[in-house]
Amino acid sequence: MSELEQFRILLSGLQDRVLETLLDGRARSNTAELSAIAATTEADTIYGIDKITEQPILDWFTEHWPGDEPVELVMEGLEGEPTVFPQATPATNLRWKVILDPVDGTRGLMYDKRPAWSLAGLAPYRGEETNLSDVAVAVMTELPTSKQWRADRLSAIRGLGPAGVEGLSIDVRTGVRSAFTPVPSRATDFRHGFAATARFFPQGKALLSELEERLWAELHGADSGATPLVFDDQYISTGGQIYELAVGHDRMQGDLRPLAHAKLGLESSLTCHPYDIATALVLTELGGVVEKPGGEPLDAHLDLTSPVAWVGFPNAALADQVRPVLHRLMGELL
Repeated sequence: MSELEQFRILLSGLQDRVLETLLDGRARSNTAELSAIAATTEADTIYGIDKITEQPILDWFTEHWPGDEPVELVMEGLEGEPTVFPQATPATNLRWKVILDPVDGTRGLMYDKRPAWSLAGLAPYRGEETNLSDVAVAVMTELPTSKQWRADRLSAIRGLGPAGVEGLSIDVRTGVRSAFTPVPSRATDFRHGFAATARFFPQGKALLSELEERLWAELHGADSGATPLVFDDQYISTGGQIYELAVGHDRMQGDLRPLAHAKLGLESSLTCHPYDIATALVLTELGGVVEKPGGEPLDAHLDLTSPVAWVGFPNAALADQVRPVLHRLMGELL
């Protein structure tokens, strides 16, 4: 078994702990408790449903992370001095950096509207320069609503292609697990498919909507009629968006909020951060595309505050269609 495969297994075990903690905490709490604001950080608002996972994650690292593979943990709620395992390991001895979003999609899950995702990315340690492009192992596990019996997990190892991507369905009632193969869409256009950019909150929504409306009008305007050709789905979870692309549900997802907010002079933390997009590796190993909106490779330091603008596609043919039009519209509007 390869070293990276061992880390895939480790991070899957961590997300088992998060899933169990969330299911147990939800059974003992009501919506008011789960949706109560627990803290406000530079990166985001932390709600009650986020907070219940923090100590179990720290305990898991203490109990399970191998002592001969020193790691820095990057996670909301751990601002300040670096959190390392084993404790007191000097930076010069660290081998790995793990970035986590324990609950990505808090706002949907805390009201029991839609699943959230637990996200983890592992990268060789390069100090503050450790980047999204360094992520070597990614694991993402669905955190289901109360009426769901199934939670999916996707994981990937860099450089192995589709053969290195694993899909797993977990029956949360019985613990039984079964494998499945994620297959991104092979569509060559966007007609009668789901495609969208993030417009979750009021800030910048009008500008982002104008850009997207012009994008679809240019790509498919000649076919416009009474029936819309492109369907919109605002999934308030970056991990959820990556999943929808990876399993063939969506043909484009992206987040241009950092660019729109900068254009409008808005100071907002309500954007994608590195921990939200750390599992993009799952999609790219399947042959999908995740890049900056201008077409450049996606990169950002593995920290808690950097805003990340990105766009993702299930295949290169769709990316090639959108890229020049989006780039020109960004120059005109953003």
